[in-house]
Amino acid sequence: MKVSFIIVIGLLQRVSQAKVNVAGETIGAIEQGLLLLVGVQKDDTTAKADRLLQRLLGYRVFADADGKMNLSLNDVKGGLLLVPQFTLAADTRKGMRPSFSAAAPPALGQQLFLYLTNAAIEQYPYVATGQFGADMQVSLTNDGPVTFLLES
Repeated sequence: MKVSFIIVIGLLQRVSQAKVNVAGETIGAIEQGLLLLVGVQKDDTTAKADRLLQRLLGYRVFADADGKMNLSLNDVKGGLLLVPQFTLAADTRKGMRPSFSAAAPPALGQQLFLYLTNAAIEQYPYVATGQFGADMQVSLTNDGPVTFLLES
């Protein structure tokens, strides 16, 4: 039996602002908060998405009064921008072209991204999203810069 240890992949960036445009129109935007690029792999499940969201909302990446990263998104009441990012599931270990054999098929990727989005909206009041399968232009101002690859 194959055991997968990587959850729905999340590339987390602390931002002072971020937005997603599709066809020249802004479909999601936040001010201070977190931008999460979300990649879904074949073995990912709703339980893994739940764990990712739990970590995301509680991950302490914002500065406290002493300048130490001790505050979470919940603490600072910042925005959360979730953007589907198929290419995060790429295997880049060999050759000069990425392999996407570990990536979830589009239907599963969309299902898990929508599951994560809906769970985030239920648990947190400041959520914006990109659009699954769309040609998106993402712009952001990385605060710090602070960027983490969330794994479990």
